[in-house]
Amino acid sequence: MRRRPGIGGLQNAAAARDQYRALGQNVAQIRTDLMKEQLATFKSQLEDFARKHKNDIRKNPAFRSQFHDMCTKVGVDPLASNKGFWAELLGIGDFYYELGVQIVDICLATRPHNGGLINLQELCNLLRRRRKNDREAVSEDDCLRAISKLKVLGNGFEVISVGKRKLVRSVPTELNKDHNEILELAQSQGFVTVDEVERRLSWTSGRAIDALDTLLDEGLAMIDDGHKDGIRRYWFPCVSSISTLVGADT
Repeated sequence: MRRRPGIGGLQNAAAARDQYRALGQNVAQIRTDLMKEQLATFKSQLEDFARKHKNDIRKNPAFRSQFHDMCTKVGVDPLASNKGFWAELLGIGDFYYELGVQIVDICLATRPHNGGLINLQELCNLLRRRRKNDREAVSEDDCLRAISKLKVLGNGFEVISVGKRKLVRSVPTELNKDHNEILELAQSQGFVTVDEVERRLSWTSGRAIDALDTLLDEGLAMIDDGHKDGIRRYWFPCVSSISTLVGADT
């Protein structure tokens, strides 16, 4: 018959558990303190790096992107405010604020053509053309970072993926799976037909027409009935270039 441990044995076991728990807490605290010390050292080195390469960060988009990646790894956000150390040292807070204002202007100006959904690459091209006299080059990464700060404006102004492309949405339009599939299908030539949607996506005529009508109502599609074959085309400016429609001074 197995004997139960006595009171002394239970007390010893409890004391041992307390010792192990205290030891574990001490080890965890030592690791935490070490990580904090390493992080503080890394942040200090990052500030020294930023001072040394200030001009490269401001003028070279690729270098600027790598700098942001380093900041992210240590929990530093140079764009958190247009005041403070990073803003005074680099001035990139003002740089992204200016980009954000220009992006809003372009989105508003092109909205009658694309319904508030514009190809990210097209947006960047229009932004570069508008800033052609500025010394700082602008990359797609810069556009994405500026757009991420526009979310404070509420619904809209976010980047969505449709197939292999990124689209910038500046209106609170909710696209479902059917809408995204049509937009992805239109990327090859800029437009679709009802017959093509039915055939390529294996949809019924009613489903295709319903989805296309919704996209028309949202201003994301344009009807083209001017072809000899009599087949209606549904054009999508958000997946095709609108540079010819909108001037560089937009």
